Amino acid sequence: MSREADLITRNLDEVLTREDLDKLIASGTPLRHYIGFEISGKIHLGTGLVCMGKIKDFVDAGVECTVFLADWHSWINDKLGGDREQIRRFSVDYFAEGLKASFRCLGGDPSKLKFVLGSDLYHNNDEYWASLIDVAKETSLARMQRSITILGRKEGESVDFAKLIYPAMQVADIFNLQVNIAHAGMDQRKAHVIARDVASKLKVKVLRDAKGEQIKPICVHHPLLLGLNKPAVWPPQEGADVTEIMASMKMAKSVKSSALFVHDTEDEIRQKVKKAFCPPDNPRFNPMLDWTRKLIFARDGEFRIARSEAHGGDLRFTSQEAVDDAYATGALHPADLKNGVADWLVETLAPAREAFASPEKQALISELDALITR
Repeated sequence: MSREADLITRNLDEVLTREDLDKLIASGTPLRHYIGFEISGKIHLGTGLVCMGKIKDFVDAGVECTVFLADWHSWINDKLGGDREQIRRFSVDYFAEGLKASFRCLGGDPSKLKFVLGSDLYHNNDEYWASLIDVAKETSLARMQRSITILGRKEGESVDFAKLIYPAMQVADIFNLQVNIAHAGMDQRKAHVIARDVASKLKVKVLRDAKGEQIKPICVHHPLLLGLNKPAVWPPQEGADVTEIMASMKMAKSVKSSALFVHDTEDEIRQKVKKAFCPPDNPRFNPMLDWTRKLIFARDGEFRIARSEAHGGDLRFTSQEAVDDAYATGALHPADLKNGVADWLVETLAPAREAFASPEKQALISELDALITR
């Protein structure tokens, strides 16, 4: 495997498909990536570190990366009270700046990222709307109805018609941005599968490789990060769906108690981590072990935990397996695990705290909080 392919595929849950990716790289086609974000609240670790950490891999692999600020999608999905002007303002003044700060936390250079606002892509763009219809003509109503889960809605839920347009718009974004690598969490998979299914049938904004051949976008899905809370039903009942439990535990802006935000203060970080669900007898559904796996070892080759000599002295781990084993045997106490995670987060998130330290930025966060809770 080339270094380029290794960076692109590491720390992912899925690549659709690896064979297509290898062909794309071999063809010499310039690699163009995008990930889109709703403007729905404050930036938590799943967005700020998992998503942006994966983007750092793409940048390091020489891929051109675009961050799409989906203000129209946010409006359709009733975010920030459905106020278009507020959504657009927070897209630029808060969300873009927060993502840049998060990228710096990971050692990235934000100048290497391209930010595109949905309103700017769609404005006076007849080809976009033609491509949207092109996508819609190749997709059934039933499939759009099944795909509303990408909005965080339940399949079969009664929704206004605009929400059925959302999946087709998300697909049309990929072809209008002319990206050959579409990136998202596993929760966006249905939209990406539609994009791959319709790609060869489209006549507007066709995606091609360096040889001029019509191609499907490569779709890559990073894992979702567990939130701070325990599952609604604990312990899990025998035969319970593991995937469903993990999905219910994911970190979410809409559930504040589950989320740690990239610009939280040092005290907030330590207090939230201290209260985190961390069962001593079940490593599978343990947010702290999930974070060491998806945050710390996804970036670093080691995890250090400072302990007093009275408690056995400092610990150093060089693999997630070693952390899991120590935790399972009791050699690593939940309190020590939490302290180590909190120390890592305090240090890693320093650039984001600094970026939002000014009174003006703090006022912006407070204003956003008020909109979310309205």
